[in-house]
Amino acid sequence: MKIQDILSVLERFAAPELQEDYDNSGLLTGQRGWDCTGVLCTLDATPDVIAEAKERGCNLVLAHHPIVFKGLRRLNGKDYIEQTIIAAIKNDIAIYACHTNLDNVALGVGHIMAQKLGLQHTRVLAPKPRQLRRLITFAPIDKAAEVRAAIFAGGAGHIGNYSECSFNTEGTGTFKAEEGADPYVGNVGEQHQERETKIEIVFPFYLEDQVVKALIAAHPYEEVAYDIFTMENVHFGIGAGLIGKLPAPEPEEAFLRRLKAAFGLEVIRHTPLRGRPVETVALCGGAGSFLTKRALAAGADAYVTADVKYHEFFDAEGRLVLADIGHWESEQFTIDLLHDLVAGKFPTFAVLKTSVRTNPLRYFLG
Repeated sequence: MKIQDILSVLERFAAPELQEDYDNSGLLTGQRGWDCTGVLCTLDATPDVIAEAKERGCNLVLAHHPIVFKGLRRLNGKDYIEQTIIAAIKNDIAIYACHTNLDNVALGVGHIMAQKLGLQHTRVLAPKPRQLRRLITFAPIDKAAEVRAAIFAGGAGHIGNYSECSFNTEGTGTFKAEEGADPYVGNVGEQHQERETKIEIVFPFYLEDQVVKALIAAHPYEEVAYDIFTMENVHFGIGAGLIGKLPAPEPEEAFLRRLKAAFGLEVIRHTPLRGRPVETVALCGGAGSFLTKRALAAGADAYVTADVKYHEFFDAEGRLVLADIGHWESEQFTIDLLHDLVAGKFPTFAVLKTSVRTNPLRYFLG
């Protein structure tokens, strides 16, 4: 088992290209070609987590948060970031971060939060535009099915819960093979007319290379004609936050008790209660105050997130309950998500969860 085998599972689920511009997801130490001795899943990579990985025989740490966000000018061990990197390098331990790309997929961090709250009929709260591309190509009628199948196998043709989606029209293509060409049909120096199928298929932008490679490999023509256009449509499976409904409306106090129990919380910071039931709930793991107005516009009765600043609580405008449950608390189940993604694919391989509670915050309630 190579580290690359593990990472390919994660990257098919949450493509690195989906991370935000400020992020630093990906392989931070180590090499993809290393043999993998075991995987340790964690929210944060810290010196204690690296020590645990070494002790438990794991040379791959899968973390949600990247330990390196900015460029490191020195490696002197002056802080926990440098200490973590030095320990990983010394012990040949690879660190891989799957951060905002895991936040930005519909079945990612928000999905597991929604499961804990029992939300139903969930959807992405802020779907991203310009994530889709449209491929248009032309194939001989008798080869169109074969070309389509190859494009589908390359990852194209998915729309929501439907696969192998395409639109096809028939027409006549013309070309003249010049000297040196080796045409599939027709003769060199003569214009040829061929009955062809025009094939149109959509795909997410990050699959462009493999979709084009699949097209060219399957197409019979020596020169394959194709066009790729960026679509303005939003991709409802990619974006920040999630929104869904409780099984039934419940009083605000009951919802806060549900929230506290589901996430094992000691305390919840929240805006004043409105005296109205909670049914529609929006959520975002980590620092999600940037989505408060989006939650309002979507008709949420409550919005669950973390790292809300004082003045940002005013953005609730008394129209929803804005609940800050803490950064670590909101994302703690990401460890389970990372574990289950890898263990589900490699059930006999050593995929472990960290025993280190990396939350740097404590709450004094005495």
